[in-house]
Amino acid sequence: MSDHLVKRAKEIIEQIIYITIATSSKENIPWNSPVYSAYDEDYNFYWASWKENIHSKNIAENNQVFIVIYDSTAPEGTGEGVYIQAKAYMVEEDEEIKKALNYLSKRTNQKPAEGEEKKLTDQFPRRIYKAVPEKFWVNGEGFIKGSYIDTRTEINLLEDKKI
Repeated sequence: MSDHLVKRAKEIIEQIIYITIATSSKENIPWNSPVYSAYDEDYNFYWASWKENIHSKNIAENNQVFIVIYDSTAPEGTGEGVYIQAKAYMVEEDEEIKKALNYLSKRTNQKPAEGEEKKLTDQFPRRIYKAVPEKFWVNGEGFIKGSYIDTRTEINLLEDKKI
């Protein structure tokens, strides 16, 4: 595995603040949602969503998700992305909610409001969600019989956290 691919994937994750989460209902109806997110040192992703959103309901029914992180403004043929197979769930413990809020606030350089974690478990309509990655890929390019193809290369972001 190329160290360059791992380094580039980490740069993309650091630079792009919106992730796109693909979910599926128990009836296998797909849904795709962009959300503002943050991540921790193990590349667990956190976001806040209304618990009645379709993607939130889907996660409650089926925790298998797929995340894509990419720059949608890149010119055709130049885009790079990170693809992540993960399991997601609603965070319910105050301490974990507090950690997630700290990660989210660091991305906006704002401090979370005092007692914010209590709102996210009580009357507040939004909740914190967490996606725990299982596999990562980056895109690349190739050719088959002279025809351009978009490829995926599996990488391990957790192998060396120093990159």
